[in-house]
Amino acid sequence: MKKSLAVLIGLLLSTAVAQAQAAIIISEVAPWSSGNSIVGADWFELTNTGNSSLSISGWKVDDSSNSFSAALALNGITNINAGQSVIFIEGTAATATTFVTTWFGSNVPAGFAIGYYSGSGIGLSASGDALNIYNASGVLQANVTFGNSDSTSPFQTFDNAAGLNNTAVSQLSVLGVNGAFKAANSASEIGSPGLIAAVPEPESYAMLLAGIALIGAIGRKRQSKLNQG
Repeated sequence: MKKSLAVLIGLLLSTAVAQAQAAIIISEVAPWSSGNSIVGADWFELTNTGNSSLSISGWKVDDSSNSFSAALALNGITNINAGQSVIFIEGTAATATTFVTTWFGSNVPAGFAIGYYSGSGIGLSASGDALNIYNASGVLQANVTFGNSDSTSPFQTFDNAAGLNNTAVSQLSVLGVNGAFKAANSASEIGSPGLIAAVPEPESYAMLLAGIALIGAIGRKRQSKLNQG
């Protein structure tokens, strides 16, 4: 009984630890934006699907060349909170400002964050490409590939709604689905940039600990009965 109880508690604790870790995915990509948006620059979205904040200081992005040495630094954001989605756009801080105005006008969502990357060697192709995200040590953290992007108006972003990593993304954003909407100042663009993902509340961990305590109490009670018998 003691061994079984210890194993069960160990499994529950390992689950809690795993849930507390940060996990990054590339949740949205707009490779058509450089040619079919008034923003004039491609962009992508990173989402922290874990339950702890994640430092991305020193992280870089590359396309299908799959090379850390050719990757460009991600600027403007150094931390992604649990459940938060952030945007990175090709260009400068001024490009990021244009993006915000285009998509949200004066109604910028609370907590919205956008960074940027710039330099030669990266250009997301509307006819198919890849995105690779590396940490400061050059270790691959997230990857997606995609084929031909939307070529007719309204232009729809690639939506990694399944939340998968190291995968091919083909699903396009659909108005009203998974938070997708038309850009405030460009009706020809559909996506869900900066949508905050739902994450388990702290109460979930409290319930988990309460469950462990209950299991322990039941185990002690059973052991007491065995000793009395």
